[in-house]
Amino acid sequence: MIQYLLNAYIGKGMIDGGLAKVKNEGQMGEEFEKEFKVDSKQMKIAGYLETIGSVFLFASFLGKTFTRIGTLMINAVLGVAIFKHYKAGHGYEGSKNALKFFGLNTLSFVETFRRK
Repeated sequence: MIQYLLNAYIGKGMIDGGLAKVKNEGQMGEEFEKEFKVDSKQMKIAGYLETIGSVFLFASFLGKTFTRIGTLMINAVLGVAIFKHYKAGHGYEGSKNALKFFGLNTLSFVETFRRK
């Protein structure tokens, strides 16, 4: 039960950011392009991966495969986000949110391999 709540928490946190990246409107899109040297197409791809991965996490109660697919999709985006934050000079403080979700997501992924 706790794992499903964790997946829902991660999914909720990631779907908001994913949808904002997909819409790619206004100041957020310009900031990403300037700060992280990411063009709008790459940002939309990351947004789609986050959003679809979040949907898989919301559906994790249907089976472990949904959790595994969702965590891999989201962690791919988060791994790049962490790298880009460090490369932009933001350090730990700039990547703290991405690191938190990456860690929680990894724990959820590892939990799917535990035998009951």
